[in-house]
Amino acid sequence: MHIELLAPAKDFEHGKAAINHGADAVYIGAPQFSARKNAGNPIVEIESLCNYAHLYKSKVYIALNTVLKNEELDNAEKIISQVYDAGADALIIQDMGILEMNLPPIEIHASTQTHNISPEKVLFFEKCGIKRVILARELNVSEIKAIRQETTVELESFVHGAICVSYSGQCYMSHAVTGRSGNRGECAQLCRTAFSLCDNAGNYLLKNKHLLSLKDLNLTNSMEAMIDAGIGSFKIEGRLKDVAYVKNITTHYRRQLDSLLGKKNVQKASSGKCHFGFTPDTEATFSRHYTPYFIEGKRSKMASFDTPKAIGKEIGCVTKIAANYFEIDGNLTIANNDGLCFFNQKKDLCGIKVNTVTDRKIYPQSIPSQLVVGTIIYRNNDIAFNKQLESSINPRKITLSFHLIDTENGIKLTAIDEDGITASIEECIAKEPAQNSQAAQQSIVTQLKKTGNSIFEADVCTVEFESPLFIRNSVINDIRRKTIELLEHHRCEQYKRKESPFIVTAIQYPSTIVDFTANIINSKAEQFYKRHGVQTFEKGFELQSNFTGKTIMTTKYCLRFELGMCLIDKSHKQPLGLELPLFLENNSRKFRLDFDCKNCEMKIGF
Repeated sequence: MHIELLAPAKDFEHGKAAINHGADAVYIGAPQFSARKNAGNPIVEIESLCNYAHLYKSKVYIALNTVLKNEELDNAEKIISQVYDAGADALIIQDMGILEMNLPPIEIHASTQTHNISPEKVLFFEKCGIKRVILARELNVSEIKAIRQETTVELESFVHGAICVSYSGQCYMSHAVTGRSGNRGECAQLCRTAFSLCDNAGNYLLKNKHLLSLKDLNLTNSMEAMIDAGIGSFKIEGRLKDVAYVKNITTHYRRQLDSLLGKKNVQKASSGKCHFGFTPDTEATFSRHYTPYFIEGKRSKMASFDTPKAIGKEIGCVTKIAANYFEIDGNLTIANNDGLCFFNQKKDLCGIKVNTVTDRKIYPQSIPSQLVVGTIIYRNNDIAFNKQLESSINPRKITLSFHLIDTENGIKLTAIDEDGITASIEECIAKEPAQNSQAAQQSIVTQLKKTGNSIFEADVCTVEFESPLFIRNSVINDIRRKTIELLEHHRCEQYKRKESPFIVTAIQYPSTIVDFTANIINSKAEQFYKRHGVQTFEKGFELQSNFTGKTIMTTKYCLRFELGMCLIDKSHKQPLGLELPLFLENNSRKFRLDFDCKNCEMKIGF
């Protein structure tokens, strides 16, 4: 079994960085119709990324995962053919109308936005011909195992990054309030803004807190259990993150997976080995601090009430404040231009820009008036670490062996890489006997091993001449360069993408009735559900105008639990005089909260 590490690619450069730092696959936005509207990419960049990724036998998946309007269907179908011709390995979709199109033989992956939380739903997709299902983040290991026991389709799961508080694909708050639909790639991220919580009598429990903003996901410690449960691909969130994040987080999970390869009966899904010049640190690039979410099968505190911004790594506590500097404890080194932050007494996040550092004295641009002794300091911009990441260009190398022989008219160099792919170049040269055979051979081997900035590293170099020869370094360097270029060409030629023609079926959908949460906003999507036995439809949310009484967000996250007011947990206490229902207020808007304790879900109504 191959285990895949899947990393985000905002564009070609981000995708290349992910592959260089160990990704077995990357996912990148199509030119249009990506769930991150600002992360679309032209076909030429997608083709370049495919060509580069395939050198390492890494794959490229195209995110075309918004719901489509009728007038967009033809253009979407055209784009799908274009990305296939560009070399893409799979297409990630949300809109089932795509399955009614004339598709090239490209693998189809069901996005997490298709709300994949049950064995029945995943089995339906498998029977439809979908090759991979991206599971909901809210599932725990036991639930993943139950899905695996009922299905054979590939299972992918998020392992790191930002968490949407709602079930993916089931959030309509942005569209209801702003007209910008998350399912159309235009989410206004209202969940990251401040809310107040009040009861039906107008009593406030909390004011101006980020009550729907969650910490980031980090499942480092659960990867082995997830492999055992049936996960074959671990996905890192972050198509809008910077390249430093991509390098750092991809490296972290590459190392984690590599440490498991020896323990489990699993293999890496691509070629090459990474030699990193830095130690990854998940708190050193964008981090809201972390939560395992629900993977362990239990609830824990997961909200980031005080800020939706990156907090970074805790580095110490303020021990002294002077007129123009302050000191902290701890052992970490602070550098000039580092970015620091702290929470003041009102729990507001405040930033500090470091000018200079002398011994343990930190001289900022100015001493914040809210800074007091005892304040915990975090670093959210680590200059020294960022420089290490910037200098990490291509730490991933494919091992090869060189074999040099002499021929009747010159020499012939053959390269064989770790996948058994070969390339040979023969050069005509005048043969000059070596005066010192040992030194001459050692010089040849030394030059052969200088693979430089190529994707290869030479492991074994053998030289077999009938009699010792002296060959100029320039000749060896030239034949080595040509052989490496030819080997790269052969690797591209020999990469075989899985061809997967989509076969139309009429498998029964798990229900004969679907409501607006099926996200049907075009005729082809309706045609798909009809073909699969659905008899009663409701228009998708984007086609509706009256949202009264609609649930605009369903979440496994629960504010009552977060505030110690869970109705199931007997250790939690209920506030006296609380008049239900509870409401969230935001900019004069009011949202009703309903708690489905049987299913452990919170629903937000408009």
